[in-house]
Amino acid sequence: MWLYLVALLGLWNLLRLFRERQVVSHLQDKHVFITGCDSGFGNLLARQLDRRGMRVLAACLTENGAEELRSKTSDRLETVILDVTKTESIVAATQWVKERVGNRGLWGLVNNAGIAIFAFNEWLNKQDFAKVLDVNLLGMIEVTLSMLPLVRKARGRVVNVSSVMGRLSFFGGGYSISKYGVEAFSDSLRRELSYFGVKVAIIEPGGFKTALSSNDRVSPTIKMLFDQASSEVKEIYGEKFLSSLNSLMETCSEDLTLVTDCMEHALTSRHPRTRYSAGWDAKLIYLPMSYLPTFVSDALVYLSSVKPAQAL
Repeated sequence: MWLYLVALLGLWNLLRLFRERQVVSHLQDKHVFITGCDSGFGNLLARQLDRRGMRVLAACLTENGAEELRSKTSDRLETVILDVTKTESIVAATQWVKERVGNRGLWGLVNNAGIAIFAFNEWLNKQDFAKVLDVNLLGMIEVTLSMLPLVRKARGRVVNVSSVMGRLSFFGGGYSISKYGVEAFSDSLRRELSYFGVKVAIIEPGGFKTALSSNDRVSPTIKMLFDQASSEVKEIYGEKFLSSLNSLMETCSEDLTLVTDCMEHALTSRHPRTRYSAGWDAKLIYLPMSYLPTFVSDALVYLSSVKPAQAL
């Protein structure tokens, strides 16, 4: 009996591997629009797809970021300035994309742009939450809705960058909230667009060293948020959290290709996955923890995290 089960599992994995290795044809004719290409995952993915011969339309927040990306890629890659928090910027970028893809439509939309604030909830105010949600969730939704007619025309792909913190929330602030929202929006979008032959994939990276998680950016931001908190909150939480969070960032992986390879597969495979977990920590720690009973996952998070001063 067990032998049959093992054989069946082995055959299923072989079939899955065979299906996932099948590549979409005529990649050199397909356009992919990527947000957040100034640095990190978006920048690396743009260069990766450009080397593969695809027509990359890279959206950057700054002209310096766009200029630097163009200097490292072929003439096929084109850039546009995009602020996902501004409707007029999204409308202009959509028209720009439409002029370039023509009747072929947009094969791939990669919603990668994002920001992060990691802190205890009590350190923050409403504006701190809104700032993150405006980029990571609402901006992503507006870009998607604006580009959907072009993607539907090509029967293409939507790739949304979520996070393991969209499955298991370790810190306060708007980051996890936004990523839980990305998961929900992507699920509903996938089911709706399946009728039109459009596939939607979610990328769930673990801890990676990008501009969002670099100590040069995280440390000053966390210190600023702690300083803006009331004296009572400072006394309750203490400053131990600051150094501990910075230490946690040092454990992040520097190999960003673990994420961009997942993105590339979602765009180029004939049978992409619904979800991609990128990084050993995502696969071996965070994803399994998300399936544990709540009291077990809560206990593990509690034991591994820093407690407020008055809880020690």
